[in-house]
Amino acid sequence: MHYLHRHIEQQILESAKYFKAILLMGARQVGKSTLLSHLFPGIKTIVFDPIQDLYKARQDPDLFLDSFPAPLILDEVQYVPELLPALKRRMDQSEAKGQYFLTGSQNFSMLRSVAESMAGRVAIFHLDNFTPQEMLGLGAAPGWVPAYLDNPVSFHQGRQFFPSAIPPLVEFLFRGTFPATYDLPTTQIPRYFRSYLQTYIDRDVRLQEDIRQLAEFDRFLGIIASLTAQEMNASHIGREIGISPHTARRWLDILSFTYQWFELLPYHGNAIKRISGKKKGYCKDTGFACYLQKIESPESLAVSPKLGSVFETWAINYIHQQFATMNVPPSGYHWRTSGGAEVDLILEKNGKLYPIEMKCKTNLSKADVTGLRAFRATYPHQEISHGLVIYLGKEIFKLDEHTTAIPWNLL
Repeated sequence: MHYLHRHIEQQILESAKYFKAILLMGARQVGKSTLLSHLFPGIKTIVFDPIQDLYKARQDPDLFLDSFPAPLILDEVQYVPELLPALKRRMDQSEAKGQYFLTGSQNFSMLRSVAESMAGRVAIFHLDNFTPQEMLGLGAAPGWVPAYLDNPVSFHQGRQFFPSAIPPLVEFLFRGTFPATYDLPTTQIPRYFRSYLQTYIDRDVRLQEDIRQLAEFDRFLGIIASLTAQEMNASHIGREIGISPHTARRWLDILSFTYQWFELLPYHGNAIKRISGKKKGYCKDTGFACYLQKIESPESLAVSPKLGSVFETWAINYIHQQFATMNVPPSGYHWRTSGGAEVDLILEKNGKLYPIEMKCKTNLSKADVTGLRAFRATYPHQEISHGLVIYLGKEIFKLDEHTTAIPWNLL
């Protein structure tokens, strides 16, 4: 597959002029090393391994850095935490910018180590799976979210839709957005994710925690995938597979630390109550979620009761992916009342709230804005901007004076 440009390229190039190191975080196989190798083709890349101590980087980090002078790309640097103090010493000896480019696929351990050893010297970026724009070779252009936050009423004017180069929706969701699945035959998608799962458990999960209950962890992954786009209850998950709520929460955190899962806090006017409410969880890739739920083909997904939650999972991820192009991204929440009224996503920026709903249907009616109306009625004194409903149809139109419907494939 030829190289496809990513949204954050220019930000990385610009930051390399002002910071001594760049750290690029993201899940396994999202294209971190490919991106850095493309941006800096003349710089040598060293790929680290969790078992082998290549070039004795763990045993003698200073000798390693003597053998490979800067600039240098260090791939999967979470496997060599012993190297970070030595990197700090090297950077302190020179004011040169863009000395080291690091990648890592484990959020918690990497950020903690970097915070302790290279604070003020490193610019941190996050790379997600492909967006549709990146698949189409339009990675230099931002998506519609920044424009929506600037002009909620008319941001969509003049915008186009994904062309036929993007598969139909159900196949698109089944395939997922990992770079490796971009041009794989559909029949090979489950095989790819079978291999991905094994590598993920062996190289990421077991480094975070000594999980001996592999059968339980496999069941845990299947349950979590089936709960994507739902509120989370660790006690309930634990009972389903015979583990404690504490273990279930810890395993959820591992999925988050390795970029396979993320959660939205509940929105409440009182910031303290947001922390205590139920979070809503999402898988990071719809293709992986389908595989973990044993959905074997696009045709199976099309008739699955999980189609709606898989669609919402993709839409929420797509919106979050567009934050990478923004200097100050908004905060994201979900909202749900005890009576059942809900809004899938609330963006908050500069004191304004932007409510967004996802509907896996081609025809909308006034009933589809019930949750948005309830949200406005609950917070009459908040500044709530024009809302959106993302749906499967082909037209852009106003559902009411406060809400616009936009197709899922709006560029």
